[in-house]
Amino acid sequence: MDAFLFQVLAGLATGGIYASLALALVMIYQATHLVNFAQGEMAMFTTYIAWSLINAGMPYWPAFLLTVGFAFVLGVLIERIIIRPVEDAPVLAVVVVFIALLVILNSTAGWIYTYTIKSFPSPFPKEPLFGIRYMSAHEIGAICVTLVVLSLLYAFFRFTPLGLAMRAAAQNAQSSRLVGIRVGWMLALGWGLAAAVGAVAGMMVAPIVYLDPNMMGGILLYAFAAALLGGIDSPMGAVIGGFAVGVLENVLGAFVIGNELKLTVALVLIIGVLLVRPSGIFGKVHVTRV
Repeated sequence: MDAFLFQVLAGLATGGIYASLALALVMIYQATHLVNFAQGEMAMFTTYIAWSLINAGMPYWPAFLLTVGFAFVLGVLIERIIIRPVEDAPVLAVVVVFIALLVILNSTAGWIYTYTIKSFPSPFPKEPLFGIRYMSAHEIGAICVTLVVLSLLYAFFRFTPLGLAMRAAAQNAQSSRLVGIRVGWMLALGWGLAAAVGAVAGMMVAPIVYLDPNMMGGILLYAFAAALLGGIDSPMGAVIGGFAVGVLENVLGAFVIGNELKLTVALVLIIGVLLVRPSGIFGKVHVTRV
């Protein structure tokens, strides 16, 4: 029973990271109706920025906040410079741009920082917090950071005029333009927020998996499974799906299929959801009259 509880709680910790990245995927999907395959590499690249700042002597939390700001600016620039010129291109062309962006970021990080695995510090103590022996301090801290970020995003999109304008632009661009919303900039800000959320996920997962240019490959796969499970157009579904995938991955890996095959959990979930319910648990089913 103790072993099962340990795996569930550890799954919640990693699930929070999957939830953050899945939410970033959903935010981009709502704006473009495409999956950003470079989301993981954007998170990885900004995590290297945080590593550089910390190694230069900056305290962790100022480096954390500065990295989130850098990620936001990077997301806005990518949308304005790279994505905007091809937004009306065929879907396959945009997908190729996403894949090219993935390769460019991965190669650039390897060129600058090399492919040597590096350790990334955790801001949380090594001793268990609050006497909880089933979870490490970093796992508890990662869940808390994830919940704070998700709460701030919910409040932003629910209660601020800018957040409401961004939601409107993502859901119906034509109607938004008619009421004076600058849709182009709203989409760019959405890319910036998605990149910032991805950076938080990267900095939270780096102390667990270590830092290298390929660190987010498996994480992105789990996040994609989480987004599909919850609903690729549902932010709430992405969050719930992230925690569910984290728990399933840990429990099945520990007691059923072994840790070597844990990645197949994400693949099976992706295939199963696409076959049984492509819209996900909380996603909307779109019906078009022809």
